[in-house]
Amino acid sequence: MSQSGNSLPSGVFHVQALERVVFGVAAGEAVAAEAQRVGARRVFVTSTRSLAQKEMGPLQRVEAALGAAHVGTFSTISSHSPREDVVAGAAAARAANADLLVAIGGGSVIDATKAMQLCLWLGLNSPEDMEPHVLADRYKDVELALPPNPIRMVAVSTTLSASEFTQNAGITQSATHTKQSFRHRLFAPRTVVLDPAATLDTPDWLLFCTGIRAVDHAVETYCNQRAHPGTEALSLQGLALLARALPAIKRNPGDLAPRLEAQFGMWQAISPGASGIPTGASHGIGYALGAGFGVAHGHTSCVMLPAVLAWNAAVNADRQKPLSAAMGQPGRPASDLVRELVMGLDQPVTLRGVGIKRESLDELATRSLGYQPVLLNPRPIRSAADVKEILELAW
Repeated sequence: MSQSGNSLPSGVFHVQALERVVFGVAAGEAVAAEAQRVGARRVFVTSTRSLAQKEMGPLQRVEAALGAAHVGTFSTISSHSPREDVVAGAAAARAANADLLVAIGGGSVIDATKAMQLCLWLGLNSPEDMEPHVLADRYKDVELALPPNPIRMVAVSTTLSASEFTQNAGITQSATHTKQSFRHRLFAPRTVVLDPAATLDTPDWLLFCTGIRAVDHAVETYCNQRAHPGTEALSLQGLALLARALPAIKRNPGDLAPRLEAQFGMWQAISPGASGIPTGASHGIGYALGAGFGVAHGHTSCVMLPAVLAWNAAVNADRQKPLSAAMGQPGRPASDLVRELVMGLDQPVTLRGVGIKRESLDELATRSLGYQPVLLNPRPIRSAADVKEILELAW
């Protein structure tokens, strides 16, 4: 948060192009109603192979509810949203003459569908065609010459990664194994559907590690120097909800109430980031782990967030105290509380636990410096040696 000439805080709170959040309603019912509301007659669905293989999971329930309005499904989007999948999905939606996209899944599906919109708007037909639209600054607004009535999307969350609440799309460049940012205000879905029943088919490990990803959103946006009174309460409320809901889901997996509470938590936790508050080293190193080493999106936060909090405490220990209070244990280090939360959910807490070899740490440190959130960390990171210190804590 910057200071103006009269010492008052100044900044910008970006408001997403999200129109509605529908919660506690069956996903099929909600999507069909939203398609009707916006006048869509040719709805194209995106998802993953795992959801497509269900007999009657969230994907199939939405397809059935759409009836004749459902004109096709592209269900082969891979983890970390490769450009190739984005282009192939856009081509399938174009061939179906779709007028609305519906993403059903987690962050990889939702990010890929956001970028599919870009391909459909601008007529991009190959992974190479996407290159001019890669952003160096993932927090900078982008202007594009759009067609009349550009196609938009609806998102149905099956994990807790919360990609549906932002206008950023993280897409992997397969040739270089790097995660790249694409952004436009209209990438944000017109409608987000939070149906806790849609998470019942999600494997426990995936739900819990993306829940820690949501915790990471709350923690890193709260600790960022650009945080302000318009965002701080959202970060802390999201963290409090998640810290309570995730263990409750583990104790009673069939209870929908804590699942909905966790969905509210991820929504609150991502809101500061969606408004323009950056994250930090946990996210940035996580991008390098995901794109460069194939570590699952949520597991990067499980492993890196406790280590980053511990390393940052040298400069922001006081700032971290409200995080501990939000997690119900004031007076204890936030890094310890996050690590215990991760362990209580049976998720990995070390780089060794996600298959990273010690001889890869130097490459990981160097790759991490290429990601903007690392450079915006509360404790300045100036070299690969600084990143290596964090990696050693996570080792």
